[in-house]
Amino acid sequence: MVALSEIKSPEDIRNLNREECEELADDLRTKIIQTVSQNGGHLSSNLGIVEITLALHRVFDTPQDKIVFDVGHQTYPHKLLTGRYERFDTLRTYGGLSGFPRRCESEYDCFEAGHASTALSAALGLARARDAQGQKHHVIAVVGDGALTGGMCYEALNDCGNSKTRMIVLLNDNEMSIAQNVGALSKHLSNLRASAGWNTTKKRVKSRLSRIPVIGEPVYRLVHTVKRMVKSVFVDEGFFSALGFRYLGPIDGNDLEAVERMLGQAKLLDEPVVIHCITKKGYGYHRAESKPEAFHGTSPFFVESGRSNASSSRGNGDVANETLIELAKKDSRVMAITAAMPLGTRTELFEKAFPERFLDVGIAEEHAVTLCAGLASGGMRPYFFVYSTFLQRGYDQVLHDVCIQNLPVVCLLDRAGISNEDGQSHQGLYDFAYLRHIPNLTVLAPADADELKLMILAAHEAGKPCTIRYPKNAEKLPDGYCIDSFAVGKWQSLRAGDSVTLLAAGTMTAAALRAADELAKEGIRAEVINASTIKPLDAETLRRIFEKGAPVVTLEEHVLQGGFGSAVLEWAAQNRMTTPVSVMAVEDRFIQHGDHKHLLAEVGLDDESIIQNVRKVVDCHG
Repeated sequence: MVALSEIKSPEDIRNLNREECEELADDLRTKIIQTVSQNGGHLSSNLGIVEITLALHRVFDTPQDKIVFDVGHQTYPHKLLTGRYERFDTLRTYGGLSGFPRRCESEYDCFEAGHASTALSAALGLARARDAQGQKHHVIAVVGDGALTGGMCYEALNDCGNSKTRMIVLLNDNEMSIAQNVGALSKHLSNLRASAGWNTTKKRVKSRLSRIPVIGEPVYRLVHTVKRMVKSVFVDEGFFSALGFRYLGPIDGNDLEAVERMLGQAKLLDEPVVIHCITKKGYGYHRAESKPEAFHGTSPFFVESGRSNASSSRGNGDVANETLIELAKKDSRVMAITAAMPLGTRTELFEKAFPERFLDVGIAEEHAVTLCAGLASGGMRPYFFVYSTFLQRGYDQVLHDVCIQNLPVVCLLDRAGISNEDGQSHQGLYDFAYLRHIPNLTVLAPADADELKLMILAAHEAGKPCTIRYPKNAEKLPDGYCIDSFAVGKWQSLRAGDSVTLLAAGTMTAAALRAADELAKEGIRAEVINASTIKPLDAETLRRIFEKGAPVVTLEEHVLQGGFGSAVLEWAAQNRMTTPVSVMAVEDRFIQHGDHKHLLAEVGLDDESIIQNVRKVVDCHG
């Protein structure tokens, strides 16, 4: 028996017998549970895909054959089987392994993804690149049924089926994405799952006929032919067939032998193929099996009890939903919409209070935004709860469908700023830049949870397109500071000073106040302004501080280009202001994964970096 720690590449598992593979599957699950319990991460999806991953690397000649994982959050077994065991304990930690595929980590990671519904398009591109170069290797896209709620998948399926490009799609059907899957496709797959009973019956018939001497095999072949005709009538495979794919399955995706056999068949076909595997999310850890949503993306936890060992506190998602629930009690037009993220955005709270006014559209952000536009044009007041990184996918819909028509749609952008352990694909660092230039759109960033409440109320009163971006955790201002009022386009001076002015956006307000308190001990008197409205800028306050003559420092947990500081510099240039401005923001590079404290220091936005930069600004000015 080969130990998991001894596996350096898939070559080490291709000659294992069935018993050794089963033991290895158990070891993979044990290692994943141990690591995620310490570091946090995606648990349920990785436990469910262990046998599929083993089968893929045993049947195919990776890395020559290419495996593209959709989303990428289910690649922990893949990492362990491709030479990364020794570093696996560093998963999702600062400087350690990523929780998603990374081309720089391994030649086995042929494509990077942190957002859903991309694998089919990417795999089709790889397959066509192969064909254009006269190569023969296989390309496999591993796609969850939840990802198929995203429209990009259908564009790729239609293109691939129409061109008959040779490619294998392994559909990992666990009836879950992040939340329970919704929509017509989910119902269609449920019908296909029912045909697994047909496959079980087929196995029994074959087993019994094979025992009959002489006539057993001929009779089975006849029954097999009849079976295919009957199955075409009683089992609906038409969805994938109509798109030009050969459909194989469904099979038990946690049965290694069955998956390997089906993959072997698919290798022989010179056409696009869909293999339908039914798996159980959280398989092998009963707490994750019974609560797969809770263990989809989890903080560190105690393996024995399943309880989190991280400190629990109310986040901004709780605050936003509780505020909206109170609004909904007074206004029957209020609705909450999410794209497969009721737990992450905490809209499950709104759903419990007003189930008839809650919509989960699946992993379909573009659709969600335009749906909100339709709701608004029909007289409702929709609030779309979405991660900042995922609204990027709905940019055109925000511009074209919401803002051109000036509709009262409010987008609540969770996980704004540095998004910690999920890394570069999930950083919420781009929203100011892709939103503030859109006409009719108000862009807000609260300094703390109290201001978030006030913003939601103000956005409702305004009845215009609006985005409010906030981090997961509710920020707290230092003792002695509070925000008890808010008006769109009006900033607040929270601390007086004439040596320098700190213009802080959103999450950086608390950091600016802490820095100002420390600088005061050195005789540097910093005025701190909570610049909570990113668009429109507060021109009156800007004119006052520029005419004051003290240098200005802008602070934002956002990229430098196109952000809040850029907006201030644009205003200063247009109004011929000559007061020096220093912009503190994230430089032009992608930010990796790690804890918030380390990442803030890395990009120069921690308290000490702010203090040092302000000192330099004041010294240069003085």
